[in-house]
Amino acid sequence: MASTTLRDPKSAARVAALGALVASLACDAPQQAAAPEPEHVMGAEFGAGQESASGEIDLAGVVGAPTHWTAEGQVGRGAGPVTQAMLNDPFASTDQWLHYYGNYAGHRHSPLRTLTPDSVGSLQVAWTMATGTLGQFEVSPVVYDGVMYVTSSYNRLFALDAATGDMLWRYDHQQPEDLRLCCGPPNRGVAIAGDLVLMGTLDAKLLAFDRRSGKIVWETTVAPYTDGISITSAPLIVRNLAIIGIGGGEYGVRGFFDAYDVKSGNRIWRHYTVPADGDEGADSWAGNSNETGGAPAWTTGAYDPDTDTLYWTTGNPSPDWNGDLRKGDNLFSNAILALDPATGKRKWHFQTTPHDVWDYDGNTQLFLFDVGDQKLLAQPNRNGFFYFLNRPDGAFRRASVYVEQLNWATIDDSGRPVVNPKAWPVETPTERICPGNMGGINGAFSAAYNPDLELAFVPSIEACQRYAKGAVVFTKGLPFLAGLPETVDADEGKSYGLLSAIDVKTGEAVWRYRDRWPMMGGTLSTAGGVVITGNLTGEALAFDAKTGEERWRFRLGGGIRSQPIAYEIDGATYVAIASGSWTTLDAFSGGPSMTPEGGHFFVFRLPED
Repeated sequence: MASTTLRDPKSAARVAALGALVASLACDAPQQAAAPEPEHVMGAEFGAGQESASGEIDLAGVVGAPTHWTAEGQVGRGAGPVTQAMLNDPFASTDQWLHYYGNYAGHRHSPLRTLTPDSVGSLQVAWTMATGTLGQFEVSPVVYDGVMYVTSSYNRLFALDAATGDMLWRYDHQQPEDLRLCCGPPNRGVAIAGDLVLMGTLDAKLLAFDRRSGKIVWETTVAPYTDGISITSAPLIVRNLAIIGIGGGEYGVRGFFDAYDVKSGNRIWRHYTVPADGDEGADSWAGNSNETGGAPAWTTGAYDPDTDTLYWTTGNPSPDWNGDLRKGDNLFSNAILALDPATGKRKWHFQTTPHDVWDYDGNTQLFLFDVGDQKLLAQPNRNGFFYFLNRPDGAFRRASVYVEQLNWATIDDSGRPVVNPKAWPVETPTERICPGNMGGINGAFSAAYNPDLELAFVPSIEACQRYAKGAVVFTKGLPFLAGLPETVDADEGKSYGLLSAIDVKTGEAVWRYRDRWPMMGGTLSTAGGVVITGNLTGEALAFDAKTGEERWRFRLGGGIRSQPIAYEIDGATYVAIASGSWTTLDAFSGGPSMTPEGGHFFVFRLPED
């Protein structure tokens, strides 16, 4: 592992937080719970005994516990395959949620008008489910044909009756003993296309399941996980293609995202995010630093059907906190890319944090929307700035600050950051720099956009740090960091969280909710005028979208890291939200360490009149 020189820690908390995080980079993620014996076998497949991801014996495997339960019959209500027309207009029916973000434009906005500031306080628990796993439960479920598809940490996949919670089929992916994980074992959801449900895995595979039976139709290895590559986010479906990116920026991999044929699993194209020698942008990397350049592409992108343009994001260059050997802008790290989805060829790019040495990973959510005759793309970035670009050509329009604390840079007229000279990492740092390396917002959780109010609702972490520069030592398959942040705000109890309503016409905050702890859960907007999210103490929260007035609070138990959704079944309105976090990562940002871990899934229902 890369070595580093740090200031003498002033508290045991800093040592614990930094040590635990580095341990997680070396594969000491939360232990995967053993699969329980099924109450009834729906066609179970059995796994051999193996070690867990943390190196301990999985006793369930020793006794031959099932790992795959297929359905006895065809589940669902008889609907046909999911078509491209349905993906283009996903809310033509309110009984479904077909995309990770709800639609191609990334809005996470439900058309339901039944969820209002007056009604949301009446939500009642309809059903719940325990996942049996530890680690972050970050899912955004998919709902179609009366069935909900839920993924948990460690790639458990559940097909559930969306109205009752009855389990219809289940798959527990068997992980290798030596996973290379950056930041815990989450999975954020599946994609649906035709009659297939697709899931990426921590060991860098892409699997397709028959949505009605749960049987595996095909399985593709995306890349060797031993290089430090993993998949944690949902694929994006565009016509016959499933597009998926990889994590691995903390391991010095060469970042990329791929397109696979939905029916066969064959790879159609690969787009590398770090240029090879001789490619465009190669001169933005000194020496051979592009060979370990990082720039992962681990979140789900957006798509504009009108112009047939795919939009994707990229993350931090490697190593994270020492850029001495990779002088230059380090294209195409921390960038927004526009591409032809058929070929993967780039149309334009815009880089948010050139030569990043703060881990301001640019893999955060994109919004596509129009303001008057302006076709815009917007991104609340991890670096604390909210960027607004022309969607057709990527031209910079403006950037505003959406966090309360930001001192690392200002933005010039071209959109390029002008870095505060005191912000650069040094071996013995003394400057408190904002935001911290976790954000701001983070690609692990989502914002939402209400097109009627023209407001974006952005959760964020307010936890500044000092950035310590370390030695550059690369070993394939091991963390490649060259430094670490000092968690000064977290150590001193100064961290907190925000949910900010940002007017996209001006970039200014209309209202803010402040939480005692960093806000690290996703958001949902509704046409009825509410915003739903959750906090790290395990409380689901709902606010009046116009005013920010709190209208509902319900304790779920575990810290909320998931992405809520809403849907209707047989005329009844439902809200789904998962609880369960990883206290090591929460505490690193200044969150609570006392909240119990363990995934629990909650579905609420509005009472009938």
